[in-house]
Amino acid sequence: MSRKRIRDIRNEELIEATIIAVHERGYGVVTMAEIAREAGASAASINYYFGSKEGLMEATMRHLLSKLRKAMTEGYATARTPRERLYAVMDANFADTLYTVPQCSIWMQFWANAPYSPRLSRLHRINRARVRSHVLAELRTVLPEDQVETARQALQCYMDGVWLQAAQSESALNPAAARAAAHRVVDLVIP
Repeated sequence: MSRKRIRDIRNEELIEATIIAVHERGYGVVTMAEIAREAGASAASINYYFGSKEGLMEATMRHLLSKLRKAMTEGYATARTPRERLYAVMDANFADTLYTVPQCSIWMQFWANAPYSPRLSRLHRINRARVRSHVLAELRTVLPEDQVETARQALQCYMDGVWLQAAQSESALNPAAARAAAHRVVDLVIP
């Protein structure tokens, strides 16, 4: 088993502090000093590790995207049918490790700021394309071609809508209930 480097541990601490601080204050107004205070660090250490607030946001989103990718890979490992693979896509988006109010909040704020930053916009495009590709691949095997795009939009809009509601929630989320509801949406979309 490999040991974590101090730098990696510190990066994770700063990313977790970013998630909390951005959720509580908002990306547009949170300062590096507030994020540093949340992490028990200095703003200079954030600059050292990430270069800027935008660099920190990019690293935070990469961290969340890696959680999504890991959950997707785990779900695909056991999925055998197109329906099960669609369930896996939905389940990954509502994974226990990802579907929390602070993480949904920062995710929504990230998407809102992505059009104004080439670095963040690139991550947004990559993620949307990956989800789109996974969903389309499965829908094409079970639906007539003229229904595929509408079904894809319905599933992606459902996920986005649930995440938006979650970001505005004042109580803890229930990932298991979210996954069960997402399965019902898949079942509505495909025969």
